[in-house]
Amino acid sequence: MTRGVIEPGATVGVMGGGQLGRMFVHAAQAMGYFTAVLDPDPASPAGRVAHWHIQTGYLDEQGLAQLMQRSAAITTEFENVPAAALVTLGAHRPVAPGARPVAICQDRAAEKAQFERCGVACVPYAVIETAQQLVGAASLLPGILKTTCLGYDGKGQIAATTSDELAHAWDEMKRARCVLEAKLSLAAEVSVILARSASGDIAHFPLQRNVHRGGILAVTEVPARIDAAIERQAIDATCALAESMDYVGVLCVEFFVLDDGSLVANEMAPRPHNSGHYTIDACDVSQFELQVRALTGLPLVKPRLHSSAVMLNLLGERWFAAGGDIERPPPWGDVLALDGVHLHLYAKLQPRHGRKMGHLTITAASADAARAVAREAAARLGIAY
Repeated sequence: MTRGVIEPGATVGVMGGGQLGRMFVHAAQAMGYFTAVLDPDPASPAGRVAHWHIQTGYLDEQGLAQLMQRSAAITTEFENVPAAALVTLGAHRPVAPGARPVAICQDRAAEKAQFERCGVACVPYAVIETAQQLVGAASLLPGILKTTCLGYDGKGQIAATTSDELAHAWDEMKRARCVLEAKLSLAAEVSVILARSASGDIAHFPLQRNVHRGGILAVTEVPARIDAAIERQAIDATCALAESMDYVGVLCVEFFVLDDGSLVANEMAPRPHNSGHYTIDACDVSQFELQVRALTGLPLVKPRLHSSAVMLNLLGERWFAAGGDIERPPPWGDVLALDGVHLHLYAKLQPRHGRKMGHLTITAASADAARAVAREAAARLGIAY
Protein backbone atom coordinates (compact mmCIF):
# COMPACT_ATOMS: atom_id res chain seq x y z
CA MET A 1 0.00 0.00 0.00
CA THR A 2 1.07 3.64 -0.38
CA ARG A 3 3.74 4.78 2.05
CA GLY A 4 3.99 8.19 3.64
CA VAL A 5 6.02 9.44 6.58
CA ILE A 6 4.71 8.09 9.88
CA GLU A 7 5.63 10.65 12.50
CA PRO A 8 6.68 9.92 16.11
CA GLY A 9 3.62 9.57 18.29
CA ALA A 10 2.14 6.86 16.09
CA THR A 11 2.26 3.15 16.97
CA VAL A 12 4.59 0.77 15.15
CA GLY A 13 4.10 -2.99 15.33
CA VAL A 14 6.50 -5.91 15.23
CA MET A 15 5.86 -9.56 14.51
CA GLY A 16 7.91 -11.57 16.98
CA GLY A 17 8.85 -10.99 20.57
CA GLY A 18 12.51 -12.03 20.86
CA GLN A 19 15.56 -9.93 21.65
CA LEU A 20 15.64 -8.32 18.20
CA GLY A 21 12.06 -7.16 18.72
CA ARG A 22 12.98 -5.93 22.19
CA MET A 23 15.82 -3.78 20.83
CA PHE A 24 13.55 -2.49 18.04
CA VAL A 25 10.94 -1.54 20.64
CA HIS A 26 13.55 0.31 22.70
CA ALA A 27 14.73 2.23 19.62
CA ALA A 28 11.18 3.10 18.54
CA GLN A 29 10.20 4.25 22.02
CA ALA A 30 13.32 6.42 22.28
CA MET A 31 12.18 8.15 19.08
CA GLY A 32 8.70 8.79 20.51
CA TYR A 33 6.71 5.93 18.98
CA PHE A 34 4.26 3.67 20.76
CA THR A 35 4.84 -0.03 20.15
CA ALA A 36 2.83 -3.22 19.71
CA VAL A 37 4.25 -6.75 19.66
CA LEU A 38 2.52 -9.90 18.41
CA ASP A 39 4.02 -13.02 19.96
CA PRO A 40 2.37 -16.06 21.58
CA ASP A 41 4.83 -16.18 24.51
CA PRO A 42 3.48 -14.25 27.53
CA ALA A 43 7.08 -13.74 28.74
CA SER A 44 8.57 -12.71 25.40
CA PRO A 45 11.43 -10.19 25.78
CA ALA A 46 9.84 -7.67 23.41
CA GLY A 47 6.29 -8.17 24.65
CA ARG A 48 7.35 -7.33 28.19
CA VAL A 49 8.59 -3.84 27.22
CA ALA A 50 6.07 -2.91 24.48
CA HIS A 51 3.04 -0.73 25.12
CA TRP A 52 0.81 -3.54 23.82
CA HIS A 53 1.53 -7.26 23.72
CA ILE A 54 -0.84 -9.28 21.54
CA GLN A 55 -0.45 -12.87 22.74
CA THR A 56 -1.56 -14.94 19.75
CA GLY A 57 -0.04 -17.12 17.08
CA TYR A 58 1.39 -15.51 13.95
CA LEU A 59 -1.50 -16.66 11.75
CA ASP A 60 -4.28 -15.96 14.25
CA GLU A 61 -6.83 -13.80 12.42
CA GLN A 62 -7.96 -11.90 15.51
CA GLY A 63 -4.38 -11.27 16.56
CA LEU A 64 -3.43 -9.94 13.13
CA ALA A 65 -6.54 -7.75 13.09
CA GLN A 66 -5.65 -6.34 16.48
CA LEU A 67 -2.07 -5.63 15.38
CA MET A 68 -3.36 -3.79 12.32
CA GLN A 69 -5.81 -1.79 14.42
CA ARG A 70 -3.04 -0.75 16.80
CA SER A 71 -0.25 -0.10 14.29
CA ALA A 72 0.42 2.45 11.57
CA ALA A 73 3.18 0.24 10.12
CA ILE A 74 4.53 -3.23 10.92
CA THR A 75 7.92 -4.95 10.78
CA THR A 76 9.25 -8.39 11.72
CA GLU A 77 12.07 -9.43 14.02
CA PHE A 78 12.77 -12.93 12.68
CA GLU A 79 12.60 -14.55 9.28
CA ASN A 80 10.36 -17.47 10.21
CA VAL A 81 7.25 -15.33 10.66
CA PRO A 82 4.86 -16.89 8.10
CA ALA A 83 5.00 -14.95 4.84
CA ALA A 84 1.22 -15.44 4.59
CA ALA A 85 0.77 -13.30 7.70
CA LEU A 86 2.82 -10.53 6.10
CA VAL A 87 0.63 -10.75 2.99
CA THR A 88 -2.47 -10.23 5.16
CA LEU A 89 -0.91 -7.34 7.05
CA GLY A 90 0.55 -5.76 3.90
CA ALA A 91 -2.89 -5.48 2.31
CA HIS A 92 -3.87 -2.98 5.01
CA ARG A 93 -0.70 -1.45 6.47
CA PRO A 94 2.85 -0.65 5.32
CA VAL A 95 4.93 -3.75 6.11
CA ALA A 96 8.73 -3.72 5.96
CA PRO A 97 10.19 -6.03 4.88
CA GLY A 98 7.40 -7.35 2.68
CA ALA A 99 6.24 -10.92 2.23
CA ARG A 100 8.23 -11.59 -0.97
CA PRO A 101 11.78 -10.97 0.34
CA VAL A 102 10.95 -12.68 3.62
CA ALA A 103 9.72 -15.75 1.70
CA ILE A 104 12.96 -15.79 -0.30
CA CYS A 105 15.06 -15.65 2.86
CA GLN A 106 12.97 -18.41 4.46
CA ASP A 107 13.97 -20.88 1.74
CA ARG A 108 17.68 -21.64 1.28
CA ALA A 109 17.16 -22.79 -2.30
CA ALA A 110 15.23 -19.64 -3.23
CA GLU A 111 17.83 -17.55 -1.46
CA LYS A 112 20.69 -19.05 -3.46
CA ALA A 113 18.74 -18.63 -6.67
CA GLN A 114 18.39 -14.95 -5.76
CA PHE A 115 22.15 -14.70 -5.31
CA GLU A 116 22.65 -16.18 -8.76
CA ARG A 117 20.09 -13.87 -10.39
CA CYS A 118 22.03 -10.90 -9.00
CA GLY A 119 25.39 -12.24 -10.15
CA VAL A 120 26.52 -12.72 -6.54
CA ALA A 121 28.76 -15.75 -6.15
CA CYS A 122 27.55 -18.19 -3.50
CA VAL A 123 28.68 -21.45 -1.94
CA PRO A 124 28.47 -24.34 -4.46
CA TYR A 125 25.27 -26.22 -3.66
CA ALA A 126 22.68 -28.72 -4.82
CA VAL A 127 18.97 -28.92 -4.01
CA ILE A 128 17.93 -32.37 -2.78
CA GLU A 129 14.31 -33.49 -2.98
CA THR A 130 14.71 -37.02 -4.41
CA ALA A 131 17.02 -40.00 -3.95
CA GLN A 132 18.36 -39.43 -7.46
CA GLN A 133 19.30 -35.84 -6.60
CA LEU A 134 20.97 -37.14 -3.43
CA VAL A 135 23.25 -39.39 -5.49
CA GLY A 136 24.06 -36.61 -7.93
CA ALA A 137 24.93 -34.18 -5.13
CA ALA A 138 27.67 -36.43 -3.74
CA SER A 139 30.22 -34.72 -5.99
CA LEU A 140 30.04 -31.69 -3.64
CA LEU A 141 31.23 -33.66 -0.61
CA PRO A 142 32.52 -32.95 1.94
CA GLY A 143 29.64 -30.64 2.69
CA ILE A 144 26.85 -29.57 5.01
CA LEU A 145 23.28 -30.75 4.48
CA LYS A 146 20.74 -28.12 5.50
CA THR A 147 16.96 -28.11 5.49
CA THR A 148 15.69 -25.45 3.12
CA CYS A 149 13.37 -24.02 5.76
CA LEU A 150 13.37 -23.22 9.48
CA GLY A 151 17.09 -23.65 10.13
CA TYR A 152 19.06 -21.08 12.13
CA ASP A 153 21.96 -20.95 14.64
CA GLY A 154 23.24 -24.31 13.43
CA LYS A 155 19.86 -26.04 13.66
CA GLY A 156 18.71 -28.22 10.75
CA GLN A 157 22.29 -28.83 9.61
CA ILE A 158 24.40 -31.99 9.46
CA ALA A 159 27.96 -32.28 8.14
CA ALA A 160 28.71 -35.17 5.76
CA THR A 161 31.98 -36.42 4.26
CA THR A 162 30.94 -39.59 2.41
CA SER A 163 27.94 -40.67 0.37
CA ASP A 164 26.85 -42.97 3.19
CA GLU A 165 27.00 -40.13 5.70
CA LEU A 166 25.02 -37.93 3.34
CA ALA A 167 22.31 -40.58 2.95
CA HIS A 168 22.15 -41.06 6.72
CA ALA A 169 21.93 -37.29 7.25
CA TRP A 170 19.05 -37.01 4.80
CA ASP A 171 17.26 -39.84 6.63
CA GLU A 172 17.78 -37.94 9.90
CA MET A 173 16.18 -34.92 8.23
CA LYS A 174 13.21 -37.22 7.42
CA ARG A 175 14.02 -36.74 3.72
CA ALA A 176 12.83 -33.15 3.85
CA ARG A 177 13.74 -30.77 1.03
CA CYS A 178 17.36 -29.81 1.62
CA VAL A 179 20.37 -28.13 0.11
CA LEU A 180 23.85 -29.62 0.25
CA GLU A 181 26.55 -26.96 0.46
CA ALA A 182 30.18 -27.73 -0.30
CA LYS A 183 32.50 -27.24 2.64
CA LEU A 184 35.02 -24.56 1.73
CA SER A 185 38.35 -23.52 3.21
CA LEU A 186 37.71 -20.14 4.82
CA ALA A 187 39.99 -17.25 5.63
CA ALA A 188 37.23 -15.28 7.37
CA GLU A 189 33.49 -14.86 7.85
CA VAL A 190 32.06 -11.37 7.36
CA SER A 191 28.69 -9.65 7.11
CA VAL A 192 27.14 -6.44 5.81
CA ILE A 193 24.08 -4.77 7.30
CA LEU A 194 22.15 -2.09 5.45
CA ALA A 195 18.83 -0.32 5.56
CA ARG A 196 16.84 0.52 2.44
CA SER A 197 13.88 2.90 2.25
CA ALA A 198 10.76 2.62 0.12
CA SER A 199 12.23 5.30 -2.13
CA GLY A 200 15.40 3.25 -2.68
CA ASP A 201 17.78 5.16 -0.41
CA ILE A 202 20.39 2.93 1.24
CA ALA A 203 22.50 3.39 4.37
CA HIS A 204 24.98 0.71 5.38
CA PHE A 205 27.34 -0.09 8.24
CA PRO A 206 31.00 -1.08 7.85
CA LEU A 207 31.94 -4.65 7.08
CA GLN A 208 31.83 -6.84 10.19
CA ARG A 209 34.15 -9.78 10.86
CA ASN A 210 32.49 -12.71 12.63
CA VAL A 211 33.47 -15.92 14.40
CA HIS A 212 30.94 -18.73 14.76
CA ARG A 213 31.16 -21.68 17.15
CA GLY A 214 28.75 -24.58 16.84
CA GLY A 215 26.84 -22.67 14.16
CA ILE A 216 26.15 -19.76 16.56
CA LEU A 217 27.76 -16.34 16.30
CA ALA A 218 30.34 -15.92 19.08
CA VAL A 219 32.35 -12.79 18.23
CA THR A 220 32.00 -9.77 15.95
CA GLU A 221 34.83 -7.29 15.35
CA VAL A 222 34.58 -3.85 13.72
CA PRO A 223 36.65 -2.63 11.88
CA ALA A 224 36.83 -6.00 10.19
CA ARG A 225 40.57 -6.11 9.30
CA ILE A 226 39.67 -7.22 5.78
CA ASP A 227 41.06 -5.92 2.49
CA ALA A 228 39.22 -2.78 1.35
CA ALA A 229 38.46 -4.30 -2.07
CA ILE A 230 36.69 -7.24 -0.42
CA GLU A 231 34.71 -4.87 1.79
CA ARG A 232 33.60 -2.88 -1.25
CA GLN A 233 32.61 -6.07 -3.08
CA ALA A 234 30.54 -7.29 -0.11
CA ILE A 235 28.77 -3.94 0.29
CA ASP A 236 28.02 -3.69 -3.44
CA ALA A 237 26.63 -7.25 -3.47
CA THR A 238 24.40 -6.53 -0.48
CA CYS A 239 23.07 -3.36 -2.10
CA ALA A 240 22.37 -5.26 -5.34
CA LEU A 241 20.46 -7.95 -3.46
CA ALA A 242 18.36 -5.38 -1.60
CA GLU A 243 17.51 -3.57 -4.82
CA SER A 244 16.68 -6.80 -6.66
CA MET A 245 14.02 -7.63 -4.04
CA ASP A 246 12.74 -4.03 -3.78
CA TYR A 247 13.63 -4.49 -0.15
CA VAL A 248 12.47 -2.09 2.55
CA GLY A 249 13.94 -2.41 6.02
CA VAL A 250 17.15 -3.75 7.51
CA LEU A 251 18.92 -6.58 5.67
CA CYS A 252 22.02 -8.58 6.61
CA VAL A 253 24.03 -10.68 4.16
CA GLU A 254 26.70 -13.05 5.49
CA PHE A 255 29.72 -13.88 3.32
CA PHE A 256 32.70 -16.21 3.37
CA VAL A 257 36.16 -14.94 2.43
CA LEU A 258 37.97 -17.95 0.97
CA ASP A 259 41.66 -18.76 1.30
CA ASP A 260 42.27 -17.53 -2.25
CA GLY A 261 40.80 -14.13 -1.38
CA SER A 262 37.52 -14.61 -3.25
CA LEU A 263 34.15 -13.76 -1.71
CA VAL A 264 31.01 -15.93 -1.70
CA ALA A 265 27.61 -15.22 -0.16
CA ASN A 266 26.38 -17.60 2.52
CA GLU A 267 22.91 -16.44 3.57
CA MET A 268 20.62 -13.46 4.12
CA ALA A 269 18.59 -12.33 7.13
CA PRO A 270 15.59 -10.02 6.47
CA ARG A 271 15.94 -8.19 9.78
CA PRO A 272 18.53 -6.69 12.12
CA HIS A 273 21.28 -9.19 12.84
CA ASN A 274 23.27 -10.46 15.81
CA SER A 275 26.48 -9.25 14.15
CA GLY A 276 25.09 -5.69 14.21
CA HIS A 277 24.36 -5.44 17.92
CA TYR A 278 27.57 -3.46 18.42
CA THR A 279 25.92 -0.57 16.54
CA ILE A 280 23.94 0.35 19.67
CA ASP A 281 27.13 1.37 21.49
CA ALA A 282 29.68 2.01 18.73
CA CYS A 283 27.66 3.99 16.15
CA ASP A 284 25.68 7.22 16.27
CA VAL A 285 22.75 5.43 14.60
CA SER A 286 22.04 1.78 15.47
CA GLN A 287 20.67 -0.89 13.15
CA PHE A 288 17.44 -0.73 15.18
CA GLU A 289 17.03 3.01 14.69
CA LEU A 290 17.53 2.47 10.96
CA GLN A 291 14.83 -0.23 11.12
CA VAL A 292 12.46 2.32 12.66
CA ARG A 293 13.41 4.96 10.08
CA ALA A 294 12.95 2.60 7.10
CA LEU A 295 9.60 1.39 8.43
CA THR A 296 8.20 4.86 9.10
CA GLY A 297 9.58 6.63 6.03
CA LEU A 298 11.89 8.92 8.00
CA PRO A 299 15.17 9.82 6.24
CA LEU A 300 17.96 7.28 6.35
CA VAL A 301 21.29 8.72 7.45
CA LYS A 302 24.75 7.27 7.01
CA PRO A 303 25.80 5.65 10.31
CA ARG A 304 29.08 6.83 11.80
CA LEU A 305 31.32 4.32 13.59
CA HIS A 306 32.67 6.45 16.44
CA SER A 307 34.43 3.62 18.31
CA SER A 308 36.14 0.38 17.43
CA ALA A 309 34.13 -2.50 18.86
CA VAL A 310 34.05 -6.17 19.74
CA MET A 311 30.74 -7.95 20.44
CA LEU A 312 30.70 -11.16 22.50
CA ASN A 313 27.57 -13.29 22.55
CA LEU A 314 26.44 -14.50 25.96
CA LEU A 315 24.91 -17.98 25.77
CA GLY A 316 23.09 -19.87 28.47
CA GLU A 317 26.17 -21.98 29.25
CA ARG A 318 27.60 -19.06 31.25
CA TRP A 319 24.81 -19.49 33.81
CA PHE A 320 25.93 -23.08 34.44
CA ALA A 321 29.68 -22.51 34.53
CA ALA A 322 29.83 -24.15 37.96
CA GLY A 323 28.85 -27.43 36.30
CA GLY A 324 25.82 -29.67 36.42
CA ASP A 325 22.39 -28.11 36.84
CA ILE A 326 23.45 -25.36 39.22
CA GLU A 327 22.26 -22.01 37.83
CA ARG A 328 24.43 -19.09 38.82
CA PRO A 329 24.65 -15.61 37.25
CA PRO A 330 27.99 -14.81 35.60
CA PRO A 331 30.36 -12.42 37.46
CA TRP A 332 28.95 -9.21 36.01
CA GLY A 333 30.78 -7.00 38.49
CA ASP A 334 34.16 -8.35 37.42
CA VAL A 335 33.35 -7.76 33.76
CA LEU A 336 31.79 -4.32 34.16
CA ALA A 337 34.89 -3.14 36.03
CA LEU A 338 36.66 -3.09 32.65
CA ASP A 339 36.75 0.09 30.60
CA GLY A 340 34.39 0.33 27.63
CA VAL A 341 32.26 -2.73 28.47
CA HIS A 342 28.51 -2.49 27.78
CA LEU A 343 26.21 -5.27 29.03
CA HIS A 344 22.94 -6.08 27.25
CA LEU A 345 20.74 -8.82 28.73
CA TYR A 346 17.52 -9.84 26.99
CA ALA A 347 15.27 -10.55 30.02
CA LYS A 348 14.90 -14.23 29.14
CA LEU A 349 13.67 -15.98 32.25
CA GLN A 350 15.26 -19.38 31.71
CA PRO A 351 18.90 -19.85 30.65
CA ARG A 352 19.57 -22.88 28.46
CA HIS A 353 22.66 -24.19 26.74
CA GLY A 354 22.97 -22.54 23.33
CA ARG A 355 20.31 -19.92 24.10
CA LYS A 356 21.25 -16.29 23.43
CA MET A 357 20.82 -14.58 26.78
CA GLY A 358 22.58 -11.32 25.98
CA HIS A 359 25.73 -9.77 24.60
CA LEU A 360 28.68 -7.64 25.63
CA THR A 361 29.96 -4.82 23.47
CA ILE A 362 33.45 -3.52 24.14
CA THR A 363 34.20 -0.09 22.69
CA ALA A 364 37.60 1.62 22.50
CA ALA A 365 39.53 4.23 20.58
CA SER A 366 41.37 1.57 18.55
CA ALA A 367 40.70 -1.95 17.32
CA ASP A 368 43.70 -3.31 19.25
CA ALA A 369 42.46 -1.74 22.49
CA ALA A 370 38.94 -3.14 21.99
CA ARG A 371 40.31 -6.62 21.36
CA ALA A 372 42.56 -6.46 24.43
CA VAL A 373 39.66 -5.60 26.74
CA ALA A 374 37.44 -8.18 25.00
CA ARG A 375 40.04 -10.88 25.67
CA GLU A 376 40.08 -9.96 29.36
CA ALA A 377 36.28 -9.84 29.56
CA ALA A 378 36.04 -13.24 27.88
CA ALA A 379 38.61 -14.68 30.31
CA ARG A 380 36.65 -13.38 33.30
CA LEU A 381 33.50 -14.98 31.90
CA GLY A 382 35.24 -18.22 30.99
CA ILE A 383 34.41 -18.00 27.28
CA ALA A 384 36.66 -18.37 24.25
CA TYR A 385 37.89 -15.39 22.29
